[in-house]
Amino acid sequence: MTLPRHFGPFGGRYVPEMLVPALDELEAAFLAARQDPAFNKSFDELLRHYCGRPTPLYPAHNLTRHLNGCHIFLKLESLNHTGAHKITNALGQALLALRMGKTRLIAETGAGQHGLATATVAARCGLGCTVFMGEVDVARQYPNVFAMRLLGAEVVAVADGTRTLKDAVNAALKEWVQHLPSTHYVLGSALGPHPYPTIVREFQSVIGREVASQLQTLTGRKPDHLVACVGGGSNSIGLFAPFLDDREIRLYGAEAGGRGPAPGEHAARLQGRPTTGIVQGYKSYFLQDEHGQIQGTHSISAGLDYAGIGPELAWHFQQGRIQFSAISDDEALAAYQLLARLEGIIPALESAHAVALAARLAPRLPKDDLMVVNISGRGDKDLFITARALDEARWRAFLHSEVHRDQ
Repeated sequence: MTLPRHFGPFGGRYVPEMLVPALDELEAAFLAARQDPAFNKSFDELLRHYCGRPTPLYPAHNLTRHLNGCHIFLKLESLNHTGAHKITNALGQALLALRMGKTRLIAETGAGQHGLATATVAARCGLGCTVFMGEVDVARQYPNVFAMRLLGAEVVAVADGTRTLKDAVNAALKEWVQHLPSTHYVLGSALGPHPYPTIVREFQSVIGREVASQLQTLTGRKPDHLVACVGGGSNSIGLFAPFLDDREIRLYGAEAGGRGPAPGEHAARLQGRPTTGIVQGYKSYFLQDEHGQIQGTHSISAGLDYAGIGPELAWHFQQGRIQFSAISDDEALAAYQLLARLEGIIPALESAHAVALAARLAPRLPKDDLMVVNISGRGDKDLFITARALDEARWRAFLHSEVHRDQ
């Protein structure tokens, strides 16, 4: 048995020769683990007793009434241990690292949730941990930085390039090349060189499997519409994967529309005429300039602030299976407040993009239709962004008082 190397023209493995044995080792370990009842039992028990799975599928009655459209359900991945879907993949890869005899985990992170999840499972499994994070993201996601360090991880602030997720990935890959015998790179999204896109999708597809079972229990039906935010793509492909073959179910991805359509002002890879490139070990759609160089990006949500998209999602976009829409920073902030005030749920800014897209779609859909929106993470990590954006005067006054408290 082998894992797919390509999704249509996308995917593949474009890496230095010295990384090939490590990727082959990872693929072999994953294939063997899938057939090992002891591995699967250990993983399933940790998902249940440590991560908190299954996460709830919540009927959002207030939001449904407010939008006056289809019935909306929220998949609350935000209630996982560490506050996001990221823990599922991180735990699976940590168990693979132990199986391969590794003693250290490294990871990249933008919003900090994957870094936090990796630091958490490293502590749980007795492994060393280093997390690479762009300087911009270290500043705007400081609550997660503090938590990672508390868990024993070293957090490396990357000062190269745009100082965001793209540059953190580059730094993590460089570190991995230098420490292959002892180190496993826990890639956090469904992208990168083969076999990472498939491994991450397989671990995260528990999201979609839970949705199918839970919605059947609640309504006796399958979903009509699934909505998720899309950065690299781990939460979205995790939700979509079990439903991809059912063409009656519509799939929607929310990209970061940022401040507007100008280059460098957004991270919407699939709007207009998307361009194909090979970056960071895989072939997919990327935001590029006329010379093929990766463009700068912007999003109020650090986890969506990335120039590429996972190769499997690129393939399903090309085939017309998934419809992608750009959600602006302002729309995401409005949805963030809307969900808090209507349902008492404060989503991550990434997830707020999905809520905004659902709010755009739902009023136009039949009222008997069922929509599931993936709330991929919770919003406490975004305090340094949202407090400044929505309550700047009091936020600045609080920071000023803290600075001068002991003076």
